[in-house]
Amino acid sequence: MNSRWLAASSCIVAALAMGVSACGGDDDNGGDTGGGGDSGGEAKTVTVYSSLPLQGASRPQTTAMVQGIELALEQSGGKAGDTTVQYESLDDSTAQAGTWTPEATQANARKVAQDDTAAAYIGEFNSGASAVSIPILNEAQIPQVSPANTAVGLTSDEPGAEPGEPEKYYPTGQRHYVRIVPKDTIQGAALATLMKEDGCTAVQMTNDKEVYGAGLARNIESAAEAQDLEIISNEAIDKNQPNYRSVAAKAKSAGADCFVYSGITANNAVQLYKDFSAAIPDAKLYGPDGVAESGFADPKEGGIPADVAAKVKVSVATLAPDEYPPEGQEFFSQFSEKYGEDNPDPYAIYGYEAMRLVLDAIERSGTAEKADIITALFDTKDRQSVLGTYSIDENGDTTLTDYGIYTIDGGELSFDSTIKAEGT
Repeated sequence: MNSRWLAASSCIVAALAMGVSACGGDDDNGGDTGGGGDSGGEAKTVTVYSSLPLQGASRPQTTAMVQGIELALEQSGGKAGDTTVQYESLDDSTAQAGTWTPEATQANARKVAQDDTAAAYIGEFNSGASAVSIPILNEAQIPQVSPANTAVGLTSDEPGAEPGEPEKYYPTGQRHYVRIVPKDTIQGAALATLMKEDGCTAVQMTNDKEVYGAGLARNIESAAEAQDLEIISNEAIDKNQPNYRSVAAKAKSAGADCFVYSGITANNAVQLYKDFSAAIPDAKLYGPDGVAESGFADPKEGGIPADVAAKVKVSVATLAPDEYPPEGQEFFSQFSEKYGEDNPDPYAIYGYEAMRLVLDAIERSGTAEKADIITALFDTKDRQSVLGTYSIDENGDTTLTDYGIYTIDGGELSFDSTIKAEGT
């Protein structure tokens, strides 16, 4: 089944305060443990923020995430137990950069850290941005849920992490950050498994030097070694280079039959793929979730041309709607009805689940106090959700492991298969 990655709507609601009528809490509790939402005192009003790049190549995906967040809050009646929940959407990108920036991310995190009503922060979309916001929010102990981060070092010192990770992100020594997508030890293994299954024998890899790209590249290398798949070299690229013909020519001379990029679209990925396709016409081309967006896939949005796209496969934690459990399939039906989208962007479900998890944690906290919400997040066990059943481990990682593999058809990412990564 094809899953369209939709063009962004022209307007994103920046702030949404829901009604105060009591409609109960999250009904997706499953096996979650914890108390109810009755704090025993006067009902509170709290604010949940999101911080996502609402401009640039990621905009279609983050627009869908915001819509998913809003739908989850609307369905809860704007309540988490007895607590009234308001929502405000923040942008961590700029029009000039076309992607997230450290300055915008810092501003968002500081705004939330200084808000006494803040109960949770949904973000970031990019792992590099979370490397900026996590320490700020950790100092203020703001519960943080990422719907998209995969960089290993944000939560653990497993292969793929850099020296000092993850401790440097948590100055208080107390964790506050969780994520609902599988980390890059799993994505790296999924890409290595895919390339091995596709018959690759010699792979040229490049990375964009960011927290996400450099870390994922190490995960791919480790997984490839375990599967006896040769990685010719892992070249760190300069995003400001006009072209990468010399790197591609070197890879051709070394006998590369496949190419994989570890990084994000905004760091000149389109030029990189065009140059490798031209240098090695028969090579298979691969990429991670960092390029799983219309800004990469659709030539009308500045993406790769069709002849290059025909050779590309990308991995991303999102699946086709019919690959999710019945609760997930029902979500896509509800989303379509709400927003008039026949083929909702797959990322919408991660925005939705991030808010559902936050609402559930607020209710289970029993107090709607930040420290208690953090405890509730880390106490999440066997949660029956639209994504499937998962738990949050002591590092803040989800127990979900599936990755989807997408091809590109007519400028849109088209679901191909679910891959079970070897070596994880």
